Amino acid sequence: MIAELGLAALWMAAALAALQLVAGAMGLTARGSSLGAVVRPVAVVQGLLALTAFLCLIYVFAVTDLSVKLVALNSHSMKPLIFKIAGAWGNHEGSMLLWVTVMGMAGGFVALVEKRLPEPTMLATLAGQAFVSLGFYAFLLIASNPFDRLSPVPVEGNGLNPLLQDLGLAFHPPTLYLGYVGLSIAFSFAIGALVTREVGPAFARAMRPWVLGAWIFLTIGITAGSYWAYYELGWGGWWFWDPVENASLMPWLAATALLHSASVLASRNALRAWTVMLGVVAFSMSMIGTFLVRSGILTSVHAFAVDPERGTFILGLLAINIGGALTLFALRASTVTEGERFALVSREGALVFNNVMLSAILGIVLFGTLYPLLAETMGAKVSVGPPYFNPMSALFAVPMLVVLAIGPLLRWRRDRFQRIGRALVIPAILAVAAGIALVAIGGVALLPFLGMALAAGLAWASVLPLRERNLRRTPLPVWGMVIAHFGIAVSLFGMSCESAFNVEKLVAVKVGDVTTVGPWGVKLDSIEPVAGPNWTALEARLLVRYGADGAVTRMAPQSRNFWAPPQQTSESALLTRWNGQLYTVLGGEGEDGRWQLRLWWKPFVPLIWIGGLLIALGGVLALLGRVKTDVRRLIAKDKIAYRHERKAQLRKRP
Repeated sequence: MIAELGLAALWMAAALAALQLVAGAMGLTARGSSLGAVVRPVAVVQGLLALTAFLCLIYVFAVTDLSVKLVALNSHSMKPLIFKIAGAWGNHEGSMLLWVTVMGMAGGFVALVEKRLPEPTMLATLAGQAFVSLGFYAFLLIASNPFDRLSPVPVEGNGLNPLLQDLGLAFHPPTLYLGYVGLSIAFSFAIGALVTREVGPAFARAMRPWVLGAWIFLTIGITAGSYWAYYELGWGGWWFWDPVENASLMPWLAATALLHSASVLASRNALRAWTVMLGVVAFSMSMIGTFLVRSGILTSVHAFAVDPERGTFILGLLAINIGGALTLFALRASTVTEGERFALVSREGALVFNNVMLSAILGIVLFGTLYPLLAETMGAKVSVGPPYFNPMSALFAVPMLVVLAIGPLLRWRRDRFQRIGRALVIPAILAVAAGIALVAIGGVALLPFLGMALAAGLAWASVLPLRERNLRRTPLPVWGMVIAHFGIAVSLFGMSCESAFNVEKLVAVKVGDVTTVGPWGVKLDSIEPVAGPNWTALEARLLVRYGADGAVTRMAPQSRNFWAPPQQTSESALLTRWNGQLYTVLGGEGEDGRWQLRLWWKPFVPLIWIGGLLIALGGVLALLGRVKTDVRRLIAKDKIAYRHERKAQLRKRP
């Protein structure tokens, strides 16, 4: 019954999306203007129906209703409850239902709270959102119904991929989806502004909080996903340039550029066409990522679908949405006026430069992701990995980071480098000093060398916008910018240190043997069998000591065997110190009775994820500041309107 309720809610949501599209489009005409009044309430109800469908799916997973095909294929009764619930989106159909739920809820929320745009632009925006949603509703109902029944009902389900049975994967996909689908709002705002020719500061101010919110969730999702891959897969790496990893990085790069461009348009009435174009590109990257993950052309722990027909459906949606938006942009680009001009040496100039660098990196990642897939269709096997991505991205990332340190110190419109020269002396000294220290250490490759030197200078430069300010009265968006830029420096330092000083050791030891990795001594004390709710494991009891006089600490990596579905996994054990992490993985037992251990010493690697969280925190502070400012403006606007109305009433009195 619950499954049928969810399916009915999904059909009704799809019908309301169609009504929202038609009413929004007709509301822009003279004949159908009266239909415009229903668009906002329809958008709200559509979002609530999509949420109802998703809650129904969560329920059938939570109670392990094996008569639902999706539950039988992706869950079983012995699985912990948190992973039963996570199983609702740990598969193709469920993840797509989560996608349309977030899209519907986001559209409904926009309809409820957005009052700043002219009503025709709002109608066009909500119609654009309905058009995108309708394609995904059709995809779910025609090709990927999550509520299909199964007969006969199996005794037990197949279970969820053990690699996905982790708390990190319970929260990583929803945060990423909030980011992906949040960019659909930016896309719809861009379409609405183009249709009504209202590309200006008001459009940017309305769009900016949604872009910022999506960017925050993308940042958290990518950071969480990176850490999950680092500790769960047992490979010891935090980024592999996997096509599905790139699928999340590309929207983030585009959203970062869009966020800064929208801020310039909102504050300084410049970069109009650039902002609209980035609004289209950012969501286009989300769509491309969806195609990569669900088309069946990739084999990855992240990839869900293996059905080429589904991939063809998504490719069609991709062509319609992106192609239609680009066509509209081409037709209306001539109507988008230039906006205010600015000098090359100005804060706007720095933002434009960095946006171009971000776009170049986006192009590099996009090409490196798609080229092997295109080559494979022509019968050639091509591997594109770090030897391509790292140096090619660095060509544009290095100048971008230099300008990132300088840009916030520049004035709007026009400035001179001489004015800020003295402020940059200390960051330059720190960067040079870090470089000299690394040369003295020796053996550091060029890219990590540049990364650590730039991180040292950027860390100091990021706090310079606070100088000569009253810190208590400093606006939250300024604090957000400072913390986010400082977070970039922290992450960059962690990445560079891990790349330069990482120590890896693969050893075969017997119980009682002692080995070393970096400054650590590691003793295999025992191997013990352990059991969990749906797995058994062999656990290595390790005694580790930092240096000659460090305290002895226990670590316990495991080799687990799941039985639903049958799969063996390596559960790493990590020990974190202020200066890095000891990373241990247990392998198999050899014929001679020795056990394989894989050990890493990773200096300062936690800074990668600490920096990611700081970047997201900066975004949160900026969003709170923007929302606070917008609320104050609305209250002030309402007060002024009330005063005018009151004066008019008093004039009418005899």
